[in-house]
Amino acid sequence: MKRILILPAAALALTMIVLADARQGSKPDDERRSAERMIDASRGSLAPVYAPLAEQLVEDLKLGGMRGIGIDLGSGPGTLIVELCRRTDLHWVNADINPYFFPHFLRLAEVNGFGGRVSAMYADAKALPFRDDYADVIVSRGSYPFWGDRKKGFQEVYRVLRPGAAAYIGRGFPRALPLETARRIRSGQGKAIKYEREAEAESLRKIMTDLGIADFRVHLPQAPEGSDINYGVWVEFRKPAEAAK
Repeated sequence: MKRILILPAAALALTMIVLADARQGSKPDDERRSAERMIDASRGSLAPVYAPLAEQLVEDLKLGGMRGIGIDLGSGPGTLIVELCRRTDLHWVNADINPYFFPHFLRLAEVNGFGGRVSAMYADAKALPFRDDYADVIVSRGSYPFWGDRKKGFQEVYRVLRPGAAAYIGRGFPRALPLETARRIRSGQGKAIKYEREAEAESLRKIMTDLGIADFRVHLPQAPEGSDINYGVWVEFRKPAEAAK
């Protein structure tokens, strides 16, 4: 499997066809359409999610003033990365298995003034193309259900975290998302997005336990006003600092 790092300075000179055809067994047409659908959603129904999620990540993970490398695994269009760039000093990497997102992502970062603070990397969650102890933080919204082998994916995330670093991975909404916005998004997603939150939470707890990750918390954000709208499920975990080993 060939892995491709796209640097911002050269990004616009590359084409989506070159990126997709560099991998054996890829399905360029399917990947292109999938990217186009998600890009449309990031501009439309999902657009209100990213800013409050970035605010939550900065607050919960204490990213303000932090320097180093952040990875958004499965960032797709990269809208969350742009919002994180607004609020942090980290260099952010869009690590995604579909390279058709990358030209859009790098243009989006450039027009928002963050072209020099982002990179894009072709990445399979089950075999991340990063060395051990590399990233200062790893986040992901909505990608882990598609990893195939979830346990292997979380194992890879843990491997790539530097000692003392944290990951925040899950699906759904930030806790501050207004109820009406959450209801509107869910109403447009249909039955395909439905899942049992408690079952998902238990699955994440088991993966953490099986991997020997002791420092973790599973979050089940509650919808306001007693609504039954599904706000998702997230797992936050941290790699022990070297001094704790």
